[in-house]
Order: sequence, then structure tokens, then C-alpha cells
Amino acid sequence: MITRRSTILGLSCALAAPVLARAARPQIFTRADNIAVSGYDVTAYFSAGGPMPGEARFGTEWMGAIWHFASAQNRETFVASPETHAPQYGGHCAYAASKNALASAVPQAWTIVDGKLYLNYSLGVRDRWRQDISGNIALADGYWPALHG
Repeated sequence: MITRRSTILGLSCALAAPVLARAARPQIFTRADNIAVSGYDVTAYFSAGGPMPGEARFGTEWMGAIWHFASAQNRETFVASPETHAPQYGGHCAYAASKNALASAVPQAWTIVDGKLYLNYSLGVRDRWRQDISGNIALADGYWPALHG
């Protein structure tokens, strides 16, 4: 059933998307500072069970973005296998990708599914995305090549 609240939650992610979707279609979502995942350590989602701020001194470059880590060991883990730890859809909102759009994501709105990290625009959008994770992933996987290409 579509309600006013569900429509607002669904649109909150999609409304940000048109501006980003018309841009250069970046592979990795970064803010103006070119830092991926707002400087959070993406390996920590897997090893520590959640988001952990990274530090610039443990940074590295991958796919045109700067990635920060909480330790040198975490950085080396990432460098050895970045595709294993980097968020799906380049760190863009997974729910927006399932709607054929690009939108920003926040480090706190995350989910790991089948060993892959997914980020969302907000905690509310993440809740909506989680209502049909497999369906949303299937849709986003289909749209992603055209969205970032």
C-alpha cells in the first residue's frame, strides 16, 4: 500500500538523483573533497561490524577517489582486494540505483548482503530498501552499467 510516508521516503532518495544523474556519472561517489564514503573505513564494516571513521594518514587512491582507513593494516587489506570491500554501485545509494537514479549515501545507512556492502541515502531509505533487498539488488544491478557509464 502506498502511503504519504512511503512516497516521501521513496522520493527523498530519487529527488536528489536527477542532479547527480546528469553530472559526469562518477564511478565512485565522493563529496567535493574527492573522499569516498565520507572518509569512513570500508574494511571496518566487515571486520568491526559497522562504520568506523578513517584517517587521512592511512589513505590510498583507488578508482579516482581517496579512501581513508582506521589503520595501516586496514588500508593494506583494502589495497589487496578493493572490490571485496568497496561498496556496491560506487557507494551511491543502492535504493536510488534500484530506481535507475544516482543519489548520495551516508556511511551510517549500510547493509552487508552476501559479502557485499550496500549504502543508502539515509536510515529511512535503507529501511525502505530492506523491504525487498533481493529485488532491489536485481534492479540496481541491471541499471548500474548505464548509470555509471
